[in-house]
Amino acid sequence: MVIDAAKVSSVAHPSQVEIAKVAELLGRRPESDFEVVVVDSSGEPVVIRNGPIMANGRPMPTRYWLVGRELSRLVARLEGDGGVRAAELAVDADDLTATHERYAAERDSQIPTEYVGPRPTGGVGGTRQGVKCLHTHLAHHLAVGDDPVGEWVIRQLEATDLV
Repeated sequence: MVIDAAKVSSVAHPSQVEIAKVAELLGRRPESDFEVVVVDSSGEPVVIRNGPIMANGRPMPTRYWLVGRELSRLVARLEGDGGVRAAELAVDADDLTATHERYAAERDSQIPTEYVGPRPTGGVGGTRQGVKCLHTHLAHHLAVGDDPVGEWVIRQLEATDLV
C-alpha cells in the first residue's frame, strides 16, 4: 500500500476550516503562521509548513510538521521500535548533513533581514546532526522531497504494510 499524501499549492493564509482542522490534529492552536502543504485523499491536512518565528517571538525550528493523525501514529510506532537509531545508521551521514543544511537555509530565508530577535537553529526539527525525529523528516520529504530519512521512513512503513 502507498502512503496517502499529495502535495498541494500553498496558500498564504490558511482558511478558518484549515486552522480548526490543524488545531484539532495538534490538540491546540498552532503557535506560528502555517500553510497546509500536503493533504490526504480526503483533503485532510497531513503536513504543514510553519513560519520561522512564532507569534510570541520564539524561534520555530520545525519548518515541516507531520499533522496527519494516522501517519503520525504509524511513525510513532516506528520510532518506538528503535527507528531513530536505525535510520541514523541506514542513511549516509554526508547526505543527512546536506539535508539539514538545505532545510535550515530554506527556513532561514523566510526570516526578514531586519528581524533582530532570536532565530531558529539547526536543520530538520532543529537538529544540527544526526536524526532526532522521524516525523519531521517524513514531513519534510512529503512536502519537499530529497530527505533520505523521510525516504527511509516510507520504505519501512511500506515494507511492513503499516500504510
